[in-house]
Amino acid sequence: MNDVSDEVQNVLVAEDDDDDFELFANAVSDLSLKIILERASNGDVLMKILHERIPDMLFLDILMPCKDGRDCVFEIRSERKFDGLPIIVFSSVRDADSIEFFYRHSTNLYVFKPHSYSELVKSLEKIFGVNWKEVRYYPKYSDYVLDPSLK
Repeated sequence: MNDVSDEVQNVLVAEDDDDDFELFANAVSDLSLKIILERASNGDVLMKILHERIPDMLFLDILMPCKDGRDCVFEIRSERKFDGLPIIVFSSVRDADSIEFFYRHSTNLYVFKPHSYSELVKSLEKIFGVNWKEVRYYPKYSDYVLDPSLK
């Protein structure tokens, strides 16, 4: 993991829940990193933003209105211009079929939404500890899921 604390990172968060996004934004602000957050409140808005500009990283909720996370990933990974976009699935969905789907469709990590604020901060520290601009990080399946509730 490389030190990326001096680099500004443009991060797009596809999250329809206001409370979840606010919690995420607060946790990001507690990190000592230069991060510019942008929100897509549903899958259609996400795809519109991506076609206008490509962020440094995408956090993607699965259960969203208009176009869900599965449809978005399928569309994103079908276009070569998004090949270098790190996608972090950030969801409360914990079933094996969903995890397998997103792993097979070349997302970079699958993170269970944490149950506490401190778990969220720890998860984000790990995620932002990867220099996504230099490293194409596709972990083996056993390292793909980040469950912050496990110590």
